[in-house]
Amino acid sequence: MNYLLNLFIEFLDKHNFNESIGIMIFSILPFAIIAAALVFVVLMLVYAERKILAYMTQRKGPNRVGPNGILQTTADAIKLLCKENIELLHSDKVIFTIAPILAFSSIVVLWCIIPYNAEFHLIDSTISLLFYVAVAGFPMLFHFLAGYASNNKYSLLGSYRALSLTASYSVPILFTLLATIFLADSMDLHKIIIAQEKVWFIIPNIIGFIVFFIASIAELNRCPFDLSEAESELVSGYHTEYSGMRFAMFFLGEYAALFVTAVFTAIIFFGGYQPPFGVYLSNILMGNCRCFNFLIYFEQTFWLIAKSSIIIFLIIWIRGTLPRLTQKSVMNLFWRYLTPISIINLILIILATRG
Repeated sequence: MNYLLNLFIEFLDKHNFNESIGIMIFSILPFAIIAAALVFVVLMLVYAERKILAYMTQRKGPNRVGPNGILQTTADAIKLLCKENIELLHSDKVIFTIAPILAFSSIVVLWCIIPYNAEFHLIDSTISLLFYVAVAGFPMLFHFLAGYASNNKYSLLGSYRALSLTASYSVPILFTLLATIFLADSMDLHKIIIAQEKVWFIIPNIIGFIVFFIASIAELNRCPFDLSEAESELVSGYHTEYSGMRFAMFFLGEYAALFVTAVFTAIIFFGGYQPPFGVYLSNILMGNCRCFNFLIYFEQTFWLIAKSSIIIFLIIWIRGTLPRLTQKSVMNLFWRYLTPISIINLILIILATRG
């Protein structure tokens, strides 16, 4: 973020602001931007999913609060803020209270390591891919703790389903990402994006993308793999006993995870913020005018969000199309099919890159 910092310092000098105070503000500003973007993105995703599913099932969807129902999700958020947090008599109150906070916090950390363009990222690390894999599994662990602490048999069953699902999808995801590491020769998300300047990794790793995409839906606990919150079987699963803001944190974390998983998929397989045709439109329009160089960063963010939006639409489409699988079918899918396929794909990638 050196380029953005230099621009900010030049702005401060121009208006005679104290530079040390400005640098302190700059260190806080990116986190504020991420927090505001997270809330906005979640509200828009909930609204978009309702509208898309309504169209697919021939319903109108939200259409009362605001123009075309656009303020419905905001009204729902206000309703959850005003609802009472119910205290259970025989629950583990400490774990019951902190589980939704920890589940949501782990998703926020993932938002911070994503490179949204060549300059804007909060946590830069040479092992950011490994860091993502490690942290992405935390929400399911906290879902298990939430179900266990609720002292409810339906919540407990849902939490055990979450653990079995985590053990199933983690293995093919790991082997698929190992193939990406061999292709990029790095675990740095920035270097992975740069390695796709000429060819996106989906072309040599199309099998890996299919496996990763299916496993990612399971990681998000979405249909057809939403076993831990199957309403027809478990009332509401691991968060049956949650209400008010505690339930809202689980709900907020689910859609925040949907967005960050789609962004991560775009980075790993579709070149991240790289333009589709290898040429930035801002460079063509502005030519050699250096005063508008910053526009390239906005364009990079646009391409990343555009690719992620397509992936999000596919995930929502699958939810509106496929029924929920049984637990036995899910285990068979991951252990008997996707895991061997991901191992074979890794071997082929290694032979192709090191042969």
